[in-house]
Amino acid sequence: MFFRIKRDTLIILALAFILILCGRVVTYVGFASSPEVEQGVPIAGIVIKGNDITPLDSIKVNVAGSGLRQGSYIKGDMLITSKRELPLNEAIKNAEYFATLTTISGTKLQPIVAADVQVDKTTGIVTVNVVEDFSSIDFNKKNRAVL
Repeated sequence: MFFRIKRDTLIILALAFILILCGRVVTYVGFASSPEVEQGVPIAGIVIKGNDITPLDSIKVNVAGSGLRQGSYIKGDMLITSKRELPLNEAIKNAEYFATLTTISGTKLQPIVAADVQVDKTTGIVTVNVVEDFSSIDFNKKNRAVL
């Protein structure tokens, strides 16, 4: 029932164990010694609801243009981005406006007529409800495909 292990193999295994243990200790000490800066609730992600034709990525990019993107965080009623601080309600209004500017890929058609943006201040999840209405689009020459 005993395994034969050479002495050099045993030394290598012991050194590997010690290196792993030291790495864990250094990681813990580095985390524990870092100054705790309470930044607030980070923006966790964007959830899009109500779109049929308009691509999700296009809506997410436009909403991110208002400051509601990863890397930003909510502190009280302020949205703090890497470039500036602005009131959260202003960022929500901007996100609603930017969401309505979203076009269908390859065209200039803007089918989103209304958007409602809600931000959960405890989890940082941004929910965007959009309403697409193709009956309001004017299909004239200026809205044709972009070449």
